[in-house]
Amino acid sequence: MENGFSSNLLVMFFLPLLIQLCATAEYTRPSPRQLIFRAHNRSDSEPQQVHVSLAGNDYMRVSWITTDKHVKSTVEYGKSQGKYESSAAGERSSYHYFFYSSGEIHHVKIGPLEPSTTYYYRCGGAGPEFSFRTPPSTFPIEFAVVGDLGQTEWTASTLEHVGSKDYDVFLLPGDLSYADSQQPLWDSFGRLVEPYASTRPWMVTEGNHEIESFPIIYPRGFKAYNARWLMPHQESGSKSNLYYSFDVAGTHIIMLGSYTDFDSDSDQYKWLQADLANVDRKKTPWVIVLLHAPWYNSNQAHRGEGESMRQAMEELLYKARVDVVFAGHVHAYERFTRVYDNNADSCGPVYITIGDGGNREGLAMNFEDPSPSISVYREPSFGHGRLSVYNITHAQWSWHRNNETNAVIADEVWLENLSSSTLCSQVTRQSRSANDEL
Repeated sequence: MENGFSSNLLVMFFLPLLIQLCATAEYTRPSPRQLIFRAHNRSDSEPQQVHVSLAGNDYMRVSWITTDKHVKSTVEYGKSQGKYESSAAGERSSYHYFFYSSGEIHHVKIGPLEPSTTYYYRCGGAGPEFSFRTPPSTFPIEFAVVGDLGQTEWTASTLEHVGSKDYDVFLLPGDLSYADSQQPLWDSFGRLVEPYASTRPWMVTEGNHEIESFPIIYPRGFKAYNARWLMPHQESGSKSNLYYSFDVAGTHIIMLGSYTDFDSDSDQYKWLQADLANVDRKKTPWVIVLLHAPWYNSNQAHRGEGESMRQAMEELLYKARVDVVFAGHVHAYERFTRVYDNNADSCGPVYITIGDGGNREGLAMNFEDPSPSISVYREPSFGHGRLSVYNITHAQWSWHRNNETNAVIADEVWLENLSSSTLCSQVTRQSRSANDEL
């Protein structure tokens, strides 16, 4: 813990000086805030770190941890408080990381469930009752989008702002706990987000802070992430929990892995190719991608780190007419216009970097000057985003800057679905015809 806390103290000391230098007359950049550590305050048999995720059509996965290794991996659930008409059993596991031993990690898949319905549930036959609401089956649907969340006082502020307004699904493009091998921080993070993650499905992908590899002993990394945050990779035909996809209310969401192989010979590339080929834009007219290291970035931080992945996969996304690509990693907000191959292209995705959830490392203050023509809006502030998909053709994106007591909309834009664009549909058909001739 010593290195993590000492670096945190250095950030807390030096960043306010930078903020004062870079502050504008309109808005003073926030200083970093202290790490939050949530201790366990329930009995050993009671569930902690409860979160839910989508697990295939009409199913949800309930995940939690117990200190008691004899608690059953069961979930009782129903539509009325205290009345559990159904139950399901699942799986459990645990892991060791050097001298740390995790509790029992439970994953239970429940369903089929009705859309837009509140379910009350209890984990392992004991402890408090929780509730979640399932997403709608059709438009409209609203996604909360937050990257690089961490567990600081700014994180708590961001989550409060997210929770102050209703939404259906939470999307997180990597860097969850910032445990960085300090495994108790994974537990603390789970407790911090439980009030939110137990009520709405949280869909996440990995960032660099989830790797936690160590030569020879843990060469593959992602030990804690894969054990704790099980996503529907098997349900989407993926061999790895590091990349997967799912459908919800007319949208097809693809979560890509920036820190696993992605070249044309890799399993991830071949999976993505097949996944995009199977998308039916009549059923899911919107296609959204999340990954961690941004492919487009005018901030001085992490420049070029997503370039090799962009070169490998961008054409696949472009030909599939992906609507939006969200990324994290850079601790600031930036929205690009529709782009393909470093140029504005009305048939390319809108690229958005939203790595500003509240991490302990502070903000990435320095942007390239002048701003590139494809960058529409950029700001080094903490905040969160909301994607409201209203119908087959239109959605609204808004970015909410964290102020002390409220969240202020600082950037917003209406988006038109690419599958409904006559121009882009013609380009797609011409490209397919050319490929067929070859």
